[in-house]
Amino acid sequence: MDWGAIFTLAVKELISPITATYVLCAIGLSVHFGYTGLLNFGQAAFAAVGAYGLAIGILTFHLPLLLAVVFGLVFSALFALVLGIPTLRLRADYLAIVTIAAAEIFRYFMTTIGFAKVTGGSNGLSQFGQEFWDLNPFPDLDYGFGPFTYRNDEIFVMVIAWLAVALCAVLVWLLMRSPWGRVLRGIREDEDAVRSLGKNVFVYKLQALIFGGLFASIGGMIFVLNLSNVQPQSWGTTFTFMIWTVLLLGGAATVLGPIVGSLVFFFVLSITQGVLSGLVAIGALPFLTDPQVGQIRFIFIGLALMLLVIFRPQGIFGNKRELQFNV
Repeated sequence: MDWGAIFTLAVKELISPITATYVLCAIGLSVHFGYTGLLNFGQAAFAAVGAYGLAIGILTFHLPLLLAVVFGLVFSALFALVLGIPTLRLRADYLAIVTIAAAEIFRYFMTTIGFAKVTGGSNGLSQFGQEFWDLNPFPDLDYGFGPFTYRNDEIFVMVIAWLAVALCAVLVWLLMRSPWGRVLRGIREDEDAVRSLGKNVFVYKLQALIFGGLFASIGGMIFVLNLSNVQPQSWGTTFTFMIWTVLLLGGAATVLGPIVGSLVFFFVLSITQGVLSGLVAIGALPFLTDPQVGQIRFIFIGLALMLLVIFRPQGIFGNKRELQFNV
């Protein structure tokens, strides 16, 4: 096995825009679950709403890039309102069922033939990122050294992605230290006590759902701009469960948790893929094929998540007291 190549690919995963996408979605989920106690299993829907909002804004309404981003964020906020108004009074387990169902409904809605002219149907949408790439200030050169050499467009999207991560992390840090954030923490721990102080718990939950959804929508936009297309298959339940793994690994009610959790998760995921593929190639695992390796990885993810929840539910940076939720 080429251990150098395996390690190089794993390190490159740490700074990829895809990793940044999961960080942003996990930051949003931290607002929902970590700080407010909302058991949202439909975070993929918010990422998909932002991605489709951006693409539809450009291709259907012919909006400039900045307005298309705003359109996607407004679309995300409206989705949160439609989802939250009838559901946020539900108990946590029922809320989880409703949100995961809403995510699947949205994904299948994007594949329907009747709206294919707008959504692209099962083929998705493409060719909407030209204005984004035209903003690239980096000269058309190769950057880096050795195996860590990137084209100018790759550097550009990585800079934008991680700049968005930094801005969103700082924003969450400021919000959660404001009076508004302290109310959210109070709701997470005992919403009846917060209600007795005259606070409208439902409104605060709805606001948290909107803000957390906006962070995920920004992640979805970066995801599709990096790939230059948006496909409904990208937003399945696996996407949400990977975000949950990232969040729980790093620490639910922390700012650094989603960032470090994503870095560790994708580094280990890449190492696992490389090692298993190498063992298959040299015949050490004759009962496996290359396509099966990808599925085996997700078995390991499931086992790791189970062990994490059992033995260290607070994650790397989390405080165990932060997880004493009244949900």
